[in-house]
Amino acid sequence: MFKKETYIQRREALKKAVGTGLLLFMGNDEAGCNFEDNLYPYRQDSTFLYYFGLPYAGLMAVIDIDENREIIFGDELTIDAIVWMGVQPTLHEKSEAAGIKDVRPSAELKPYLEAATRKGQPVRYLPTYRPEHRIKLLSLLGIMPGAEQPSVEFIKAVVNMRNYKSDEEIAEIERACNVTADMHLRSLQMVRPGMRECEVAAAVQEVAAAHNFMLSFPTIATVHGETLHNHDHSNVIRSGQLFLLDAGAETEMGYAGDMSSTVPADPKFTARQKEMFEIQLASHEAAVKALRPGIRFEEVYDLSAEVIVEGMKSAGLMKGDAKEAVKAGAHALFFPHGLGHMMGLDVHDMENLGEAYVGYGDQPKSKQFGRKSLRLARELEPGFVLTIEPGIYFIPQLIDSWHAEKRFADFINYDKVITYKDFGGIRNEEDYLITADGARLLGKKILRHADALEELRKG
Repeated sequence: MFKKETYIQRREALKKAVGTGLLLFMGNDEAGCNFEDNLYPYRQDSTFLYYFGLPYAGLMAVIDIDENREIIFGDELTIDAIVWMGVQPTLHEKSEAAGIKDVRPSAELKPYLEAATRKGQPVRYLPTYRPEHRIKLLSLLGIMPGAEQPSVEFIKAVVNMRNYKSDEEIAEIERACNVTADMHLRSLQMVRPGMRECEVAAAVQEVAAAHNFMLSFPTIATVHGETLHNHDHSNVIRSGQLFLLDAGAETEMGYAGDMSSTVPADPKFTARQKEMFEIQLASHEAAVKALRPGIRFEEVYDLSAEVIVEGMKSAGLMKGDAKEAVKAGAHALFFPHGLGHMMGLDVHDMENLGEAYVGYGDQPKSKQFGRKSLRLARELEPGFVLTIEPGIYFIPQLIDSWHAEKRFADFINYDKVITYKDFGGIRNEEDYLITADGARLLGKKILRHADALEELRKG
């Protein structure tokens, strides 16, 4: 945890931002995998962590703005729990570390909320993302399924705090990014034909575990990089293939790193692989160069996509004006996702609170294929932490579908594109902090030009 003053200050700022009412925070419970006592790794709710810092199961909290009370609701461990889990600080002692002195049994939460409702006090809560959250919320507030109304004021207040990372948060994120970089450096140096994808996935998880870090999301370690979120690790890596790793570490405090890297299975790229790798890298570097306060991230996305189109024109896969191709959406055959996302206590920061608030500043999203997948489009500001991750993919089913429809035939040379259907995919990703006058890389540098990457793999 940070020092308790951090959490006290955050709660005070939240109270001022919302103004009135009662704020309800739903901590996470343990969850059984295939039976009750065989548990998934525990992860506390990120907003609960942000305002209370307590990484323990079975807690809920209230900030009663009108009554100026801050209360943790939970139960002390029983002797049976101590037998199995060992001696721990009491819940009162844990709560003191967050600057909370008012600790009450879980059974007292519902009567407290009922009393607030009788007084006409608004009970504000955030969107739920776990089924047990929803069931608990319905029971606590006596509302029917489908009648939930998460508080927009509460959501916006949280987003407007968590989007701006403090110095101590940035230091913690950098810890995650450095370990994440080490995970990718391990992969870049070890991938060889004949290995299985699962060997690489195991090796990068070992790097995180050696620092007592968790994974910030399930690892993507695949020779089928054309599938954007491919969590299968069963394939043998074969000569001539590309291997894509998308993996990140999460610190003990819950802050995430998120990077991607692509490497040839062989010691060297083929000519075709190197050409596409350098196009992707040029797109990435153009996006990084453009990062600064005041620019809309969607503009950075457009720039990165235009660089990909120009590269594809040089390779004979596209034609026509690059800006017009991007405006029409033709680039999305090769680049069908967004350029990056916010990152912090969640690897996709606050995604459960809604992209419209987090990544768009309450502005409308595009419905265009590819562009609609932008998780972040808003004007950048100092303190934002985000990823940069353009990609180039040859997705056989998408190519066949667009080819059959003659979609964007004015921009796409399908006769040549179909010869790349077995290529796979390339994505390289880094994490950046927006500063007062530009941007700063977080973590060690992993991204290299093709020749330098081949040299690294000799070691």
